[in-house]
Amino acid sequence: MQFIITAYDGTDEQALERRLGARDEHLQGVEERFKEGEHLYGAALLDDEGKMIGSVMVVDYPSKEALDEWLKVEPYVIQNVWQKIDVQPCKVAPTFMKLYEG
Repeated sequence: MQFIITAYDGTDEQALERRLGARDEHLQGVEERFKEGEHLYGAALLDDEGKMIGSVMVVDYPSKEALDEWLKVEPYVIQNVWQKIDVQPCKVAPTFMKLYEG
């Protein structure tokens, strides 16, 4: 089951510092889950000045419960980077999924 995750960082003065502190661990997890086919796409959300303020991801998990299990160990959640997370079921178009066939 595919989902779009839109996650917003905190807006306090330490928000960017928390993000940068957790970023390497977050990206390592994304890399591992990408190889497993669980994380399909991702990008940082930017403000008008180009500062990272959140994330958007398209993921593929067997269920919403499996996605929730990942969120429990996601560094951006554990280290309080993402403070608002929206999860919406979606369906990636077959054209884009061809990237994963091979």
